Amino acid sequence: MKELFALVDCNNFYVSCERVFNPELAHRPVVVLSNNDGCVIARSNEAKALGISMGVPAFKVKNIIDRNAVKVFSSNYALYADMSSRVMETLSTFSPEIEIYSIDEAFVDIAGFNCSLTDYGRNIQRTVRQWTGIPVSVGIAQTKTLAKIANRIAKTSAKADSVLDLTHSPYLNKALDKTPIEKVWGVGLKTALKLKRAGIETALALRDVDISWIRQKFGVVGARTVYELRGVSCYALEQNPPAKKSISVTRTFGREVDSVEQLKEAIASYISIAAEKLRQQHLAACVMTVFVATSRFIKNRYSNFYTMEFPVATNDTVELIRRGLVCTDNLYRKGYRFKKCGLTLNSLVPEGQIQGSLFDSTDRDKSGRLMQAVDAVNARVSCPLHWAAEGLNQSWAVKFNRRSHRYTTRWDELPVVA
Repeated sequence: MKELFALVDCNNFYVSCERVFNPELAHRPVVVLSNNDGCVIARSNEAKALGISMGVPAFKVKNIIDRNAVKVFSSNYALYADMSSRVMETLSTFSPEIEIYSIDEAFVDIAGFNCSLTDYGRNIQRTVRQWTGIPVSVGIAQTKTLAKIANRIAKTSAKADSVLDLTHSPYLNKALDKTPIEKVWGVGLKTALKLKRAGIETALALRDVDISWIRQKFGVVGARTVYELRGVSCYALEQNPPAKKSISVTRTFGREVDSVEQLKEAIASYISIAAEKLRQQHLAACVMTVFVATSRFIKNRYSNFYTMEFPVATNDTVELIRRGLVCTDNLYRKGYRFKKCGLTLNSLVPEGQIQGSLFDSTDRDKSGRLMQAVDAVNARVSCPLHWAAEGLNQSWAVKFNRRSHRYTTRWDELPVVA
């Protein structure tokens, strides 16, 4: 049986999440900002039409925002993550074979369905909208790369109306010719520049290139992209993605930090997040790297990192915080105002395959039970437990001055019906 993919992509996802709980935002220009309300990371179609570009600092478009009454929101990651889970759960009712590609995208295996694929795509679109309130676009094709192209055109084509089937389509060549080479899935910026220098500027030109030349210049990965454009599937669904090789948590402070105590609070807080991610994936870390940095825009800049190896791999928050604070002591320099810090956990191993040490005095069973208890409590309550090292005030914390309510994850922020 030939493979067949539907790429389901949520439209302007962060903005759509805000609109689900605030119908007054419909047809209004809306933007969502990054941490500390810095840059635009999501825009409604109306905001795009005003010329607000992705990634632009908010202060640079303040005049456009004020003049056009653009509604501005801080990032509400708890809401977005929960709405994403609802969308993915809805998609699972259409096929058990799903690859969650990102927070707002998923590939769905629809091979073997004996019906109009366009109608099936509209059914997916209609059901997701009805069950979650989120509008989606659906691109259907024989390969992931072609499904990506189909989805991209579906979003902008009035004729497609958010659903496009490119399987056996008479418009396939036109669709490929309209797709710039840099918009082809898997073609990075450097590769696109090299292809353009060779006169290959569209997906159609790449599809028709000599395969031996592309293999010589760009290796197996380049050849696979060409085959995918020719309708030969080279990338199957990844329902069990490979375990992560590292986990990072990085934040820019809401205000600059100059004391070692506050820097330690921030590091402890970020370690707590990273450790929870480790346990969710049943992994443990052998190496931790902590870094600190001042603003890049001052004359007397400072940035540094400190790496610590563990004799026994761990995902114990207490142990990781204790070691992280040692790293912070080695990084702190009096007189500097720090703008950012973070950490990376490396050399990850499955928690069931941790190599013990003859000189390890830690009660691993006891610490494991403690972490399980903490995770269980945090999974049930809207206000999670925090470690004392994280501090109480956290005046350095990331700012979300315009954040909407976390409607689906906090009892005290449930929608109010008048």
